[in-house]
Amino acid sequence: MATEEQKQTYRDALADWQRKLDDVHALLLDGQRMPPDRIKGLLNREARAKAKYDSERRRLLGIPEEGDEAAGEADDD
Repeated sequence: MATEEQKQTYRDALADWQRKLDDVHALLLDGQRMPPDRIKGLLNREARAKAKYDSERRRLLGIPEEGDEAAGEADDD
């Protein structure tokens, strides 16, 4: 079972990603305008927030991170 700290970390990561995604939607769906360099930063922040959320979700579910040796899927070829 997940600890309260793990649950809160997951909730925080989800909320952060949702805020970043709302900003992307404002640009793409609502027609908000911004300079190209700000668009790049916006998309990078959303991607990092999504990666953090995915990592916390996997941790909460007990799924090893990709590339972890705990995954136990070494190639025998």
